[in-house]
Amino acid sequence: MGRRKNNQTSTSLNNTQHQATKVCFDDDEEEENINLDDSIVATEKAIAMDDVTMSDPNAPFVDGGDDDKTSADYYFDSYSHFGIHEEMLKDGVRTKTYQNVIFQNKFLFKDKVVLDVGAGTGILSLFCAKAGAAHVYAVECSHIANMAKEIVESNGFSNVITVLKGKIEDIELPVAKVDIIISEWMGYFLLFENMLNSVLYARDKWLVSDGIVLPDKASLYLTAIEDAEYKEDKIEFWNNVYGFDMTCIKKQAMGEPLVDTVDQNQIVTNCQLLKTMDISKMVSGDTSFTVPFKLVAERDDYIHALVAYFDVSFTKCHKLMGFSTGPRSRATHWKQTVLYLEDVLTICQGEALIGSMTVAPNKKNPRDIDITINYSLNGRRCVASRTQHYKMR
Repeated sequence: MGRRKNNQTSTSLNNTQHQATKVCFDDDEEEENINLDDSIVATEKAIAMDDVTMSDPNAPFVDGGDDDKTSADYYFDSYSHFGIHEEMLKDGVRTKTYQNVIFQNKFLFKDKVVLDVGAGTGILSLFCAKAGAAHVYAVECSHIANMAKEIVESNGFSNVITVLKGKIEDIELPVAKVDIIISEWMGYFLLFENMLNSVLYARDKWLVSDGIVLPDKASLYLTAIEDAEYKEDKIEFWNNVYGFDMTCIKKQAMGEPLVDTVDQNQIVTNCQLLKTMDISKMVSGDTSFTVPFKLVAERDDYIHALVAYFDVSFTKCHKLMGFSTGPRSRATHWKQTVLYLEDVLTICQGEALIGSMTVAPNKKNPRDIDITINYSLNGRRCVASRTQHYKMR
């Protein structure tokens, strides 16, 4: 069936970066209850480092030609450019959900001290201030913090919002404790280039004993798709390039997960919950895990890739709120993460692809993610078993 024939935004990470639960998601015009599966999915979380910089000529620039560079080398500098913040602000699923969580639950924020971890332009801090927070400390490491200060002043919130430039691990707050920590910390595949460890550090150091973290739940899911046309174009292309064998690049391409939007009609199996993280209780080591999966075919088809996505929940609200980045939901800038299989699996309805997924931060750079998948299929028309390794960087 294939996909993305007209999609010009497929993102290799080397170049940039179930069961439904009732949630509430509103916009300015109407209020409605929706499912996490029907919730919402529209752009990328990192920008290519070889793009033309359109900001201050003195702004940081990182040469993308160094193969030894990892995401840690350009992570904070990339967030200095306004373009990435424009992408995230225009992600209506992301930004409107946070806005609704804050404005529809003002009782949580009234007269409370709030810490915004990774504040960016300060949009979440502005929401909190407008909702009645006593004070908001907006911590941002990149140079966009300077713009955030101007934005706060321009909107008349200088007496409520204090912007602090620096890493959360390095700065000191003017207060001993905060009542609420809010952050949009999630990365591709939930954990790639994420700020979760910074949130956990802030929680352990500054959050009062009965304080809350927003969002407080995040869940990772897995499904399998048919993707013959795109795999042929993206992976098999290297078998014969104008008559030359370039399969050495094919091996590298196979090991790099692809961030892209998946058509829900490509889904062949059920969607299985792999891991749920409780941000209010977990420790940093919980981001390393091995979990089993069993994906049962819902029709006769072929499997070319596994697809991972995540849901986020705000369970401390008056009504459960959140959003999904799944292929059956509205698009977000996180899209989905596609992991191509070396085998083309012929699967019949009711048969199960079983295996396990191991996820761990890369030892050289914890912002990168190493993924290992073991899978096997013992079907009527296909028997296969393999271990594959992937690296998101």
